[in-house]
Amino acid sequence: MAAADGSLLDNPRTFSRRPPAQASQQAKATKRKYQASSEAPPAKWRNETSFLPAKKTSVKETQRTFKGNTQKMFSPKKHSVSTSDRNQEERQCIKTSSLFKNNPDVPELHRPMVKQVQEKVFTSAVFHELGLHPHLISTINTVLKMSSMTSVQKQSIPVLLEGRDALVRSQTGSGKTLAYCIPVVQSLQAMESKIQRSDGPYALVLVPTRELALQSFDTVQKLLKPFTWIVPGVLMGGEKRKSEKARLRKGINILISTPGRLVDHIKSTKNIHFSRLRWLVFDEADRILDLGFEKDITVILNAVNAECQKRQNVLLSATLTEGVTRLADISLHDPVSISVLDKSHDQLSPKDKAVQEVCPPPAGDELDSFAIPESLEQHVTVVPSKLRLVCLAAFILQKCKFEKDQKMVVFFSSCELVEFHYSLFLQTLLSSSGAPASGQLPSASTQLKFLRLHGGMEQEERTAVFQEFSHSRRGVLLCTDVAARGLDLPQVTWIVQYNAPSSPAEYIHRIGRTARIGCHGSSLLILAPSEAEYVNSLASHKINVSEIKMEDILCVLTRDDCFKGKRSGAQKSHAVGPQEIRERATVLQMVFEDYVHSSERRVSWAKKALQSFIRAYATYPRELKHIFHVRSLHLGHVAKSFGLRDAPRNLSALTRKKRKAHVKRPDLHKKTQSKHSLAEILRSEYSSGMEADVAQVKKQNAPGEPGGRPLRHSLQLTPCFGRGKTLKWRKTQKGLQRDSKTSQKV
Repeated sequence: MAAADGSLLDNPRTFSRRPPAQASQQAKATKRKYQASSEAPPAKWRNETSFLPAKKTSVKETQRTFKGNTQKMFSPKKHSVSTSDRNQEERQCIKTSSLFKNNPDVPELHRPMVKQVQEKVFTSAVFHELGLHPHLISTINTVLKMSSMTSVQKQSIPVLLEGRDALVRSQTGSGKTLAYCIPVVQSLQAMESKIQRSDGPYALVLVPTRELALQSFDTVQKLLKPFTWIVPGVLMGGEKRKSEKARLRKGINILISTPGRLVDHIKSTKNIHFSRLRWLVFDEADRILDLGFEKDITVILNAVNAECQKRQNVLLSATLTEGVTRLADISLHDPVSISVLDKSHDQLSPKDKAVQEVCPPPAGDELDSFAIPESLEQHVTVVPSKLRLVCLAAFILQKCKFEKDQKMVVFFSSCELVEFHYSLFLQTLLSSSGAPASGQLPSASTQLKFLRLHGGMEQEERTAVFQEFSHSRRGVLLCTDVAARGLDLPQVTWIVQYNAPSSPAEYIHRIGRTARIGCHGSSLLILAPSEAEYVNSLASHKINVSEIKMEDILCVLTRDDCFKGKRSGAQKSHAVGPQEIRERATVLQMVFEDYVHSSERRVSWAKKALQSFIRAYATYPRELKHIFHVRSLHLGHVAKSFGLRDAPRNLSALTRKKRKAHVKRPDLHKKTQSKHSLAEILRSEYSSGMEADVAQVKKQNAPGEPGGRPLRHSLQLTPCFGRGKTLKWRKTQKGLQRDSKTSQKV
């Protein structure tokens, strides 16, 4: 009896829930079985039986849970259990309660139907009508493979060739880059005195991101093939300053740059000058003014105005904001406002446009509405927080695994979220050859290919990813808003917004990565039930979205046998019901959770990603706070979407520590309060590359001083513009000589 008790203690759940007679009978059977095989009960069996439901009380049902060689010991009568009974047993072993219970109700979307603003992309006009240089026309036709102009090009190029300043507004993917590049090249090659490389910049083009700088540089390079004496160049963060200074010393005639890096060279490079500048172009002007770049633009304008007064200025964007209006007032002189939405403007002849009075930017309803390509289909799905991760993975599998030649871009709100989901999908949705690794799905897909792009990556890697995805026929790019502006990514078929954008304008720029230049494309916005009202916010800006049900996305999991869990793959389900979909979604969720919980490092990584999500969620603008508020989040449910089985307990503690650190230094809090905004949190996306040593300083100061001095904590939370005063104050204290060394490094 002692032996029987000992074997039953290995499974305390079975011992406590069965009658003594049945428990004794099972213990004796187990003992006889292992005496015959001369083996001890394996530890693996203990773990498996601990998950059995309490209803299984017979010896037959208990013996069915053995695996491997132990099944050979069954009698023929016991081994002839029907496959349907076994499938029914294993179906009960799949847990669905934690993923599909206690979720908020998905509300019905009451979408007001609005008439979207449409633009006609192509026209019948050809470039021959513009009187351009024959070699330039030949290059446009053969190299760029364009013969007819788009609407924005037809309206903009004649105005710019006549020397007028212009404020150009047109939808994404309408050809705005060529709208200013062609007039710039035409005017520079036609100058009477031939341009010399040593003359310096004749045209300055400012763009918000490094990838857009590379793309614009590539376009200008192609246009300049017949005019080899005109030298283009690009300046951007992440590149070596020494090589950039060498190029500036030799001379660059068409200079394309990001604002931060140009300000860096204006302050530190003696060879840069703007005395011969003829063109100043702000591409994606609204984004340039975002994220704290307004000061950089002021520095650039002051430097240009000090050396050159007479020049042509152009502002281009798909959306016009108040900031763009202010910039237009400062930099443009008697500008022509060009909007493809204005049909009457399209009917004017070039001569009429030349003498047209100054047109202010559209106001009221026109400013609040955005032009959307006709070939773009927009969708939205409302998903409970627990199911967001599974739903995203199922949608990626549906489009990129079971359909051919699909390119998808998935937008996240922060760099940490991109890194987390990239590693998670890479290790779970893709499997290695042969046996799958721990936490991986057993089926491989050659069509699945994941790439990532965000501002925290090295510039060489960012450039390589951008080029690879541009030239690829399929793949999934996980990125932040660094890829939302101006980038021409060919053949992108789907845009997925996993985190809702902070403004309708940002929504327009995100979905503008697809359906470019007349191509077809689709977009999907994933919202939580508490965020459903965001659809009405989009409708107020004349943006229509159609709903896709969550069940329609998850049902794709029934097409893959690897999501059957423990059930036998020999017999396929004849009918797919809600329970079948729930079970397979749970299997996928368990794959994610097993991977995350396979090591403490991965759990910590998931917690940091969750914390990054909450920080980004707290930065939505005031007008959207009633939709996106941190208090409306259920942390336990949100944690599930990061592969965490429980909500982390230390998130609120970390928040309290930060608040206490600010309270102890109220003077620092007052100076930095207004600058702790979305601009500073996401500034790394568009930085000049000058902030590389900030992370090193924070690492050195991370441990904190014994004795509980609050200054260490305040240094961690103070942005780069506040470090100087903090360190200078420390120098005046006694016994803080290490801090003075740190200040010298900074």
